[in-house]
Amino acid sequence: MKILVAVHKPYQMPKDPTYLPVMVGAALQEGYPANYTPDNTGQNMSEMNPFYNELTALYWAKYNLQDEDVIGLMHYRRYFGKKASHDLTDILTETDIRNALETADVLLPKQRNYYIETQKDHYFNAHNHEPYNVMREVIAEKYPDYLAAFDAMGNSTKAHLFNMSIMRQADFQEYTDFMFDVLKAVEERIPYLEYEGQERRVFGFLSERLMDTWVNTKQKRVMEFPLVTTEKTNWLDKGTQFLKRKFFKNANKKVHF
Repeated sequence: MKILVAVHKPYQMPKDPTYLPVMVGAALQEGYPANYTPDNTGQNMSEMNPFYNELTALYWAKYNLQDEDVIGLMHYRRYFGKKASHDLTDILTETDIRNALETADVLLPKQRNYYIETQKDHYFNAHNHEPYNVMREVIAEKYPDYLAAFDAMGNSTKAHLFNMSIMRQADFQEYTDFMFDVLKAVEERIPYLEYEGQERRVFGFLSERLMDTWVNTKQKRVMEFPLVTTEKTNWLDKGTQFLKRKFFKNANKKVHF
């Protein structure tokens, strides 16, 4: 079992060897701590990290960790936990994960509920519309059986976000086959090299909408977990930015912080 921890700078890491710190975008870095695994060995897409975010770690794992029974992805600031906290001692252990996978196919973070807007509206209020619309076109053309689940996700106020998950190797390969194939097709149809600011991270944002699409199409059994976050969230700022994006369309957009 390996649970990847996507990291782009030196940061505190779990002591549990189940967790593997992966330096994302290593091909673009001048250096990194010796105990971090770079994402630019073997088959990789490390140089695409500015556009794919933590997904370059998933791509690396897809081709270089095929001997592991279980693969997961966490962020350096976010982990699945036994309870919501800010303490790394509360993150799931290997035993916790294996016990959960006895009754579930996919372990995911608790759904994010935006209450007053759908997932599609939330994306449109925060990002360029074109990539989302193109991704829907790609799914309709290449994966028509997934389209109903994609639209249901878009029309729901809830979704499993952050690109965080834990699953068995076979499911991991199936999911990443679908995800990377969809994103590659979108990549070929949009001018992502012209995007600026947060919009350059387009494929990382798009992929957050593919997990529920895959899970619900394949009818996977899901178990949700609260988050252990190493940094406290400023909910006042986050709520203010959310309302600005929704009601003041021309305001500067602050999404991930």
